[in-house]
Amino acid sequence: MAISNVSTSGNPGSGILSSAGIGSGLDVKSIVAALVNARKAGPQAQITSKATQTNALLTGLTSLSSVLSSLQSSLFTLTQTSTFASFNATLADSTIGTTSTLSSAQPGSYALVVSKLATAQKRGSDAYAGTAAIGAGNLTLTVGANSSTVAISATDTVADIAARINAASGNPGVSATVVNGTSGAQLLLSSSKTGVANGFSISADGSSSAGLTTLANKLNTAGANEAKDAQLSLDGIAITSASNSVSGAIDGVTINLAAAGSTTLTVSRDNSVATKAVQDFVDAYNSYTKTVGTLSSYDKASGKGGILLGDAMLHSVQRTIGSVLSGKVAGNSIGSLASLGITRSADGTLAVDSSKLTAALDGNPAVVQDLFAGSNGYAKRLTTALDSFTAAGGVISTRQQSLTDSLGKLNTEQSQLDARMSVYEKQLRDQYAQLDTLMSSLNNTSSYLTGALAQLEATYTRKN
Repeated sequence: MAISNVSTSGNPGSGILSSAGIGSGLDVKSIVAALVNARKAGPQAQITSKATQTNALLTGLTSLSSVLSSLQSSLFTLTQTSTFASFNATLADSTIGTTSTLSSAQPGSYALVVSKLATAQKRGSDAYAGTAAIGAGNLTLTVGANSSTVAISATDTVADIAARINAASGNPGVSATVVNGTSGAQLLLSSSKTGVANGFSISADGSSSAGLTTLANKLNTAGANEAKDAQLSLDGIAITSASNSVSGAIDGVTINLAAAGSTTLTVSRDNSVATKAVQDFVDAYNSYTKTVGTLSSYDKASGKGGILLGDAMLHSVQRTIGSVLSGKVAGNSIGSLASLGITRSADGTLAVDSSKLTAALDGNPAVVQDLFAGSNGYAKRLTTALDSFTAAGGVISTRQQSLTDSLGKLNTEQSQLDARMSVYEKQLRDQYAQLDTLMSSLNNTSSYLTGALAQLEATYTRKN
């Protein structure tokens, strides 16, 4: 168990010699406390000093590990393809729908005309009394190549039939509900998906009652709400879609249709993700720089240094990071952070020239991506280099474990020291108790002799 601090008892003898000194008049408690403290002071100072230093080193290593982990997290974002391949797609008339994009999109502008939206098939039955039994038999629901047969009992109402359809095993995509209108209860079937391919058919088998067959025939008759595909065009090219969420018409772009009409679809590159990723890296690096500055600082006025001042491991971290970031990326036309607009300030922190970065991202995002995420890119190389320090079992965690073990040993030393002082204190208490008894006896003897001599002297005086 690690100890955060070590301290001596303020008065080891306090409360132990509750009656010591009665016969002798000595302040035994103070004497015992002083003797115990004197013997304990040296070893205690060593334990306290070691514990304080060890805990300070652990605090410093924790701070270093934290900023290095944050730096690595920012580097991870810079290794992702999606960071440098982000796009925006917008519709000039937003009432027609919304859009979303993938990294495979490409900039462009298109004339979009939406003629029809995709709809789901709906069909309703005749009206029945709510408690009327329809008749026994079997209904078969079919959507495309999938079908399911539902057994209907002789006492089932339209509400019962709706419940059986919804609960049917292997239901191909048909939902049922009951609408209670002015004429009575009507069974309403709906396709769960839009588009012609998702329309349904319904039939009753030969063993079904006349009532169930009539219901099936009505529900299998086309009405006003039949399944339709969406119909649209992009720059005059006709497109149909079973869903109003149209994907694949343009690579990397999904159009979510909401209304018919004409508008312009514009796909443009979105540099905000990459710009933020670069800025996050710079911020993480600057946090690392400031933390290292504090850990390795030295105050001439006070003569005090940072927790890791002169530490060989900290120097190794600095050399590793500096070596990677000061070098160039071979084969990359930008080549360096400075050429991208990331420069070092006088205090060692980095700063971003946003206009220079934006120009590079607009001009050739693939080159910017390679500068960080390529096999020889900054993010890839620095992540690999830092792993030896930050990974489980790496340099930092190994050293932290060693320091934690040292604190455990200091805990043991503290317990042993306290135990020895307790024994020593008891020995002193016993010795002073014996001394107190002896001095009390001597005081009594002295008083007796003094009295006896006084009596002899009085007797002699009277006789003479």
